[in-house]
Amino acid sequence: MGLSMKANTKIVAIVGPKGGVGKTTISANLAIALSVLGKKVIAVDLDLGASNLHTLFGIRETKATLDDFVLNKIANLPDIVLETSINNLGIICGGNVPGIANLNYNKKLKLIHNLSQLKTDFVLLDLGAGASFNVVDFLIIAQEGILVTTPEVPSLLNAYSFIKTLIFRRLTLHFKHSEQTVLIELLDKARDFDSYPKLKTMEGFMEAVNNINVAEANSIRKILTNYRPIVVVNRARSGKDAETGKVLQNLMNQYLSIKSSIILTVREDAAVGTAVARLKPVLLEAPNSLFAKDIEMIARVLHSTP
Repeated sequence: MGLSMKANTKIVAIVGPKGGVGKTTISANLAIALSVLGKKVIAVDLDLGASNLHTLFGIRETKATLDDFVLNKIANLPDIVLETSINNLGIICGGNVPGIANLNYNKKLKLIHNLSQLKTDFVLLDLGAGASFNVVDFLIIAQEGILVTTPEVPSLLNAYSFIKTLIFRRLTLHFKHSEQTVLIELLDKARDFDSYPKLKTMEGFMEAVNNINVAEANSIRKILTNYRPIVVVNRARSGKDAETGKVLQNLMNQYLSIKSSIILTVREDAAVGTAVARLKPVLLEAPNSLFAKDIEMIARVLHSTP
């Protein structure tokens, strides 16, 4: 989105299209897994208005939160980073000021810019549930996105719908930047594919764009080629559950022309509920659990991607 990042800082946004999929638990433990790999990590609670990331680290009270920075009460973002007892890991706690969840796009860009300047290897954004512009925009302007879902069909369909919303929002911002009003109108028609069946798939949409502006059609193909979502299927109970990610992968390929994606699985594990009840991260309470091993795998994937 035209935002320059420090070469040694990777911003990873973690989102769940619906609540209750285990997004925050994965965020907290993934931050620990990356720190164990020797990386400096700052986990940021961006579930604005409903923050609880700090509780998974057993932290009950915080002196400063993201609210203080966004509302200009604290000028420097590093001043609100809270060190944890875990080596290489700090957190930025979210706040609960009414209205803070409705940041405009420029403020989001400013916040991401400040996050990218933190002296750390990874910044993990624990985003809110749902597909609001607030959530989608942070995912767009982060360098890596992780989408957490569960194996149930409604959850997978929510995940697909979220990715479609993300792509449409990304294209809308692109067309606004290039002042392509006609293409914005065409994109609006694509949302109503019952009335415009030829625009039901992204291939059909790109064909229509190609008839209007060849250069813009090529830009869309480049955007889609460069988008490689990481989908985490959480609470998989069987091999069949683990395979459900391929259903989502096929939907993305068929309807959104997203050819490249990474599907990872986190197995159902009773150790998670036990650790959360104790306000302890699973990786510290049960480091040899199935959940811990799967989270460590995700960390290695993030560690190895450029």
